[in-house]
Amino acid sequence: MRARLMSLLLRPTRLPVLWGIIVSALFVAAETFLTDPLERWAPGSSLGIVYLLGVLVVSYVWGLRLGIVTAVVSGFAFDYFHLPPEHTITLFTSWSWIALLIFIVVALLAGWAAALIRSLVIEADNRRREADTDAKMSRLLLRTERVRSALPAASQRLAKGLGLPFLTIEADAVPGDEERTALPLVEGTTRLGTLLVPTGLPDTTMRRLRERVVPSLEALLHAARDREAISQALETSRDQLRRIADVQAALRRVATLVARGVPPSGILDAVACEAGLLLRADYTVIERYEPDDTVVIVSWWSKEGSASMPPVGSRWPVREHSIADLIRRTRRPGRVMGYEAATGELAEWAHTQRIVSAVGSPIVVEARLWGVMVTLFRAPEPPSHADEQHTLEFTELIATAISNAQARDELAASRARVVAASDETRHRIERDLHDGAQQRLVSLGLELRTMESGVPEELVELRQQLSHAVEGLTLVLEDLRELSRGIHPAILSKGGLGPALKMLARRSPVPVELDVRADRRLPERVEVAAYFVVSEALTNVAKHAQASMARVEVDADDARIRISVRDDGVGGADTRVGSGLIGLSDRVQALDGTLEIVSPSGQGTTLIATIPFDNSG
Repeated sequence: MRARLMSLLLRPTRLPVLWGIIVSALFVAAETFLTDPLERWAPGSSLGIVYLLGVLVVSYVWGLRLGIVTAVVSGFAFDYFHLPPEHTITLFTSWSWIALLIFIVVALLAGWAAALIRSLVIEADNRRREADTDAKMSRLLLRTERVRSALPAASQRLAKGLGLPFLTIEADAVPGDEERTALPLVEGTTRLGTLLVPTGLPDTTMRRLRERVVPSLEALLHAARDREAISQALETSRDQLRRIADVQAALRRVATLVARGVPPSGILDAVACEAGLLLRADYTVIERYEPDDTVVIVSWWSKEGSASMPPVGSRWPVREHSIADLIRRTRRPGRVMGYEAATGELAEWAHTQRIVSAVGSPIVVEARLWGVMVTLFRAPEPPSHADEQHTLEFTELIATAISNAQARDELAASRARVVAASDETRHRIERDLHDGAQQRLVSLGLELRTMESGVPEELVELRQQLSHAVEGLTLVLEDLRELSRGIHPAILSKGGLGPALKMLARRSPVPVELDVRADRRLPERVEVAAYFVVSEALTNVAKHAQASMARVEVDADDARIRISVRDDGVGGADTRVGSGLIGLSDRVQALDGTLEIVSPSGQGTTLIATIPFDNSG
């Protein structure tokens, strides 16, 4: 009931005039009957206020014109029934017409006030409804990702809010026709859309649309378009940041492998996989240029994981206009779109795999073009130029890995040459001492012994001097032999590692338990390295360990030799202190071996050296 009453009070259009006349007559009759019993308690001239109720209602609902009629009729009814003499129209017969005139004036003012209140109430309700509609449309348009897709729903809400069922909002410039009037929606010089409303609307409604609805809708659409642009820019920025993060993560993983010293083959496989996944490629191929105008496939990756790729290690000619030829000529990242004109085995393979584009990046190692990384795509859209930059970043890591590997190989070869040269020098010095100085000293000693035996017995002093010289010469010869064994033990060259280690154990001042499990001769450099590892270890035990015993274990198989020296001394050995252990470490590493020392304080020292055979020659 309340809702229906509010709908009646806020109805924008008037009810039929006939209804107004009937209601006006009913009000006048009801007011007349109501005032009749009231005359007992109030003077008749004061009962005119009762008649104002009908004037107010009729003026509010049907307007001021019918309100004026109601006011005049109510005035005459008031005059006829309540102004003396009663039941007589006193307008021209007495001074009572003054009271009638005052009543009519007051009734007209009340009707005008009621009509004004109606317009204000309806205007306020329209404003409220417009505000509600604007709020709903704002929530709809400012929350959507695409303004165009939200316009049909916005049109329905606006049409419902304005009471115009055929109203629509179009995103483009749409001309009007016989049934619809087009109201352009613009912001400055930018066309935002078109508001289409039914043709033939009242002037007040059209003025309301142009003055209030259109500006509000223009501001809302402009804000929605700005929000859409900002949202798209943010989404693009998020995609770019996500892309950058993915690139950095992939580069960091590959860089970690490079820093760990992973062999180049592992780096190449990792780069091929990371680049393929990051660039959403179908295939990634890494090729190495050869001097005879060919390339060798050193690694590849496939999204499908199939075995349809050319095998690693296969050699292919560099064809003209191929991606390998383009990179070799320009030494810069490049791309090839389409393989229709390409020839050769790789081009045929690309045709078979439906490859439509390729992006290549050079691999430059120490200013020399080493190879090329190629990412292949089946997608019809061309790869972005950012993809070329990303491939360049990966190939820089490949170049670093290859350069590091070459540097490590050169360093290992250099250290091996230094160790070999040092061993050869030691061997030569030992041989020269054995064949030269020692033999001459032995001969000189024999000559002195001969001279001593030929001295007459009465020359006792001379015989003693010669004997003393022979003894001194013998001590010098022993010292020289000891020095020769330290430089390069002859027994190692003649008898092998087992006898040489037994000699070291016998000469050690600390008791040594020796366990040698090597039933054949090993490469000379390996035997020399193992001998000096044991020699230096036993020397350190005697000098620093304060040990009661030491144990030496040597175990050799077909691929490596493992030397272990343990003692029960005070421990605390540090490879960073003392040139002996550092020299041993260099010697072992030069043969691609490892040296490990475990020496907790108070728990003895354990030295373990492992030397492979493959690179010992």
